[in-house]
Parts: sequence; structure tokens; C-alpha cells
Amino acid sequence: MLKRPAPRFVTFAFRWLLVPSCTVLVVPAVGMVGPAQSHAFTDDRSPSGLVVVRGIRNSPQDDRALDERALKNPLISGVAFQIHWSETEPVRGKPDWSKLDDLFAAAESSKKWVELAIYAGFFSPAWALEGAKTQPFPVQYGPEKGKLMTLPMPWDSVYLDHWFAFLKQVSERYGKSPSFKMIVASGPTSVSDEMTLPESPEDLKNWQSNSYTPSRYSEAWGKVFRVYAADFPSQYVSLVVGNGLNINDQGQIERGEAMRTRQRIMDEAIRLLGRRFVLENHDLHAGPGHQSPATSFVTNYSGRVITGLEMTCAAENCSPEMGAPGDPPGGLRKSIDVGMQPNSAGRHVDFLEIYEPDVVSDEMQPVLRYGASLFGH
Repeated sequence: MLKRPAPRFVTFAFRWLLVPSCTVLVVPAVGMVGPAQSHAFTDDRSPSGLVVVRGIRNSPQDDRALDERALKNPLISGVAFQIHWSETEPVRGKPDWSKLDDLFAAAESSKKWVELAIYAGFFSPAWALEGAKTQPFPVQYGPEKGKLMTLPMPWDSVYLDHWFAFLKQVSERYGKSPSFKMIVASGPTSVSDEMTLPESPEDLKNWQSNSYTPSRYSEAWGKVFRVYAADFPSQYVSLVVGNGLNINDQGQIERGEAMRTRQRIMDEAIRLLGRRFVLENHDLHAGPGHQSPATSFVTNYSGRVITGLEMTCAAENCSPEMGAPGDPPGGLRKSIDVGMQPNSAGRHVDFLEIYEPDVVSDEMQPVLRYGASLFGH
């Protein structure tokens, strides 16, 4: 499970419409055009309910398929599957589809929907970085926290072209699967599928020396959204809340630039993806500091766009951080209550993502039943 710092807060505006059926549609402003308008998108069954997270495996002993008990659990609606790009395409043009094939076969047989989260950035295959501009950075969080790893510049065309070619293969193989409902936008990322970059004072100096500007970073994300919109016309596309860097277009440190950059990137995602846009945060817990600005930020837009929250970890493994030391079920229940708090319009998030150890635990079943009931399961 990944451990991460709380992202900073930012606001942005949507144009939205409530229709009599209570369906909420995101409506692009007049004159906005893009792939969201040029592709047929007819799936009105938006992502909802409890979702099991098959997290990144940390050792060969963990390298197994998703526990079938999680997929067979009637309280679970979908599965969020995390995997490294380097694990899927270790050799250029020769992807190993075995894990994803197993995932989609199991999901279809158990009637669960799938969200794919493929990590690029630090976890890109070595061949994809050949000829690309890179920089060593210490990993910010997760199992490799503090380890010095090679990160491609988010805007590097060599790197992005390889990434886009891989996404095309994913689309061709799984794009028509009836269970494939959502994919997380990635590419100009680092340690996970979150929109984050290393940002310590020393990291910022490295970014300055590599000519980072918010415009270059935002343009890279714009390219990514266009590719996802075109290659996955039948899927929802998720952006996991993060931020840019406090470096302005003149290459100077400027407080507040990170939030302005994030807003620009989100606005572009909404413009290009329309009602297929999904907003997520992956740090839900009821422990100290649980009133995360990022969690509140996502919740505040429930009812206007599709929203979801992922637990920060499995309560079975980190009950103190989930708000109930020594009481995993209590920690998960408290965290569900935090995530399902309605906003000022009386709306809550569309889905909650819960790590696999909690989904297969016998003692957690009453808590899962409670969580599912909040979605009208």
C-alpha cells in the first residue's frame, strides 16, 4: 500500500446540469470540442459502489492473481487493478498480458467491472527511457520511499511516444471488454497513478535545472488526455488528485503555482473528456489529520462529476492510521463514514475503493455490508 503526503487544495469550476431522472451530466461550455464529442459513449452505468483494490505486489511471493473470494463477494461491484508498466511490457513490443487476461476473464465471469491503473514514471521499462531525458529522484512514498530511481521528464516526447504506443496495445486488446469500465490517466507521473512529482527543496532545484515549467507539464497532460479520449472511447477516464510544482514559467520558485497548474490540467481533462471524466483521491482514512483537503475537494464535486475515494491502506494492516488502533473493522467503518459524508448539496462519492485484505477478511464482512448499503446495494 502506498503512503503519500496529502495533496494541496485547489478549486475549479464546472458547468453542470441536473435532469429529472437525477442523473448528473457534465456539460462542456459552448464552443468546446474534442474527443469527448467525437466518440460514441453509450454506457450509462457509471462506476459506483464498493471496489476492491488489487494493489502493487511488493515481493515475488505476492505475485498472484486477485483473490477469487474478493471477486465473488456480492458486496463488491468492481475491481481496481494496479500494475507497473515495466511488469507488463518488459521487452518493447512484446507485452506480457497474462495478468491482465486473468483479470478480465475473472471479472467478466463474476460480473464485476474493472478499473485499470498502470504505473509509468519511475516504473517504466528500461527500454522506454533509452534516448529520453531523465533525472534520478528519491521516491516520495510507497515501498520504495527514499530509494533513488530514474524518472523520465513528464513532457519528454521519446518517453511519451513509447507510453502512447503501449496504451494503444492495451486499447486494442481490452477496449471492447464488457467489464472494462474505467482507466486511470497516467504518464506525466512518478511513483503511482497520482498526479504527483517529487517536490522537496532539492527536488525543485533538479526540476529547475531540467527546465520544468507549468506550461510544459500541462501540455504533456493535455496530450495524455487526448490519447486516452481517443484510445478508450467506451471507458471512463480518471484523474487522481495531485498537483504541479511551485515553479513558474520563468523557472522561478513561486508559491501557489502548483495549485494553478493543477487547475489548468483538470480544466483540460474536463474539456476533452466531458461526462467521461472521473475525479479521485487515494488517501482516505479516519486517523489523525483525516480531514484531508484533497478528500473534501473530491467530495465537494460529488453530483457534478463522478467521484471516488480510495483507502490509504488496508485496515487489516494499518488500523492506527485508519483511526482505530487494534480494531481493523472499526478503522474501516470510521473511514467509510469519513468518505461517505455528503457535501453541501447532499451528494456523496460514487464509489469507494477498499484494499483486498479487508475485502477477503471474515471480520470485515459486516463493515462491507454496511458500506454497500450506503450505495443502495
